[in-house]
Amino acid sequence: MNIHEYQAKELLRQYGAPVSDGRVVLKAEEAKSAAGELDGPVWVVKAQIHAGGRGKGRFKEAAAGEKGGVRVTRSVAEAAEEAQKMLGRTLVTHQSGPAGKTVNRVFIEDGAAIARELYLALLVDRGSSRIAFVCSTEGGMDIEEVAASTPEKILSFSVDPAAGISGFHGRRVAFALGLEGKQVKQCVDLVNRLYRLFVERDCEMLEINPLIVTEDGDLRCLDAKMGFDSNALYRQKEILALRDETEEDPKELEASKFDLNYIALDGEIGCMVNGAGLAMATMDIIKLYG
Repeated sequence: MNIHEYQAKELLRQYGAPVSDGRVVLKAEEAKSAAGELDGPVWVVKAQIHAGGRGKGRFKEAAAGEKGGVRVTRSVAEAAEEAQKMLGRTLVTHQSGPAGKTVNRVFIEDGAAIARELYLALLVDRGSSRIAFVCSTEGGMDIEEVAASTPEKILSFSVDPAAGISGFHGRRVAFALGLEGKQVKQCVDLVNRLYRLFVERDCEMLEINPLIVTEDGDLRCLDAKMGFDSNALYRQKEILALRDETEEDPKELEASKFDLNYIALDGEIGCMVNGAGLAMATMDIIKLYG
C-alpha cells in the first residue's frame, strides 16, 4: 500500500526527521487560507498522486508553457491560484502511464534554499532478506537516469538484523553523500530515525528524493515516498487509515475485498493462476504464441 507525500512527511515528522511545514488542500476554496498559514517567502505547490516524476509531468490539455505538477510561487495568492489550477485535472508522468491520474489533493509547503540535492532510500532486499540503504550524491528528478547510465554513483548496503542499526551505518551514508561537519551528525541521527520508522511501520520502501543540504548547511527531507507491506496492515491501523482508494485500480480494489491478488494489465486475456512463477510462465507462453 502506498501513501501520499504529505502523509509520508507527517510520519517523518512523528519520528523527528527534518521536513518543511506544509498544508494539504482538498478543495479549491481552501487553498488561500492554507497557504496563508505558511511563512514563505516561497511556497511550493505539489500535486498529490501515487506516481513519481510529478515535476516533469504534464497535465492533459495543458496550455502552452504550463508547468508540471510541482510549482514554485512567490505569494499566498499565487500559491492558491496554482493549487486551484491543479485540483480535478489529470496529471500524466512517466510512472502514471498514458492515462494519468486525477489530482484530488494538493500539498502547499514552505520553500527551501537548496545548496545540494541528494538521494536516500530504504528498501527490502529480497536477496539477503534484509533492509538495504541506497544513497547517491545525484539526487533529484533524474535519479532513474543516474541508475541507468552511472550506477557507480549509487551506493547500496544492507543492515544485519541481528546487529541492528548503528552509528556506523549513518556515517557510511554521510561519507558516501560527501557530507561534512555537523551534517555527518545529522545524517547519523536521520538514518537511525528512518530505520526505526521502516521497521516499526512495516515499510517496504521509504524514499527521500531529494534529501537536501540547505544553504544553512542543514539536512532536510524535501520529498518523500513510502510503501507498506499489505500483509502487515492488520497490525498497522494508523497506516491503513491513510489509504486513498481513488489512487488504486478499481478492479484491483474490488479483488482485494475478496482477498485476491489481481494485477491489471493491457490486453483481453485474463490468467487465473495460483503462483507467481506459474503466472509469469503462462503469460510468456501466451505472448509467445501471439
